[in-house]
Amino acid sequence: MIKRLNREGVAVYRRLSPRLLIDWMTEACEQSARFHEALDPLGPSAFAVSWAGETASLNWFDTARELTERWRHQRQIRLATNRPGIMERDLHHPVLDCFIRGLTHHYRAVDAPVGTAILLEVTGGCGGHWLLVRHSANWVLSKGASGEWTARVSMAEHIV
Repeated sequence: MIKRLNREGVAVYRRLSPRLLIDWMTEACEQSARFHEALDPLGPSAFAVSWAGETASLNWFDTARELTERWRHQRQIRLATNRPGIMERDLHHPVLDCFIRGLTHHYRAVDAPVGTAILLEVTGGCGGHWLLVRHSANWVLSKGASGEWTARVSMAEHIV
């Protein structure tokens, strides 16, 4: 079904001028920005960030999720057109930080002794350090590399 809808959408939008598509996208982005800026960041969001295991989320996290969606699409376009990614800390680091928040959910079935810690390191000017620690009932994520770790995962920022 998704492939059919995608194919039909491509057929329809190919009939439109690039200028019109750019104008529509500009207006849609501006409306989206105004919408998210008007939200109470600590209020309940209309949609939960399900990939992070949440059944209810705050607006700030849903807005961050929206940022990751836009980032992912622009990244795909840049890869398809052989253009470099946007490696500015103000733009790339918040996306990484949002994606990494999903680790506690994705590790939920990984059994390990309490206190097991995994250091995640994304190298480069946009990267950072996060520590994923096993507590008694779940995994907890903290920003920074303080504390001892059991395992370390390191990757370059341009891979993420």
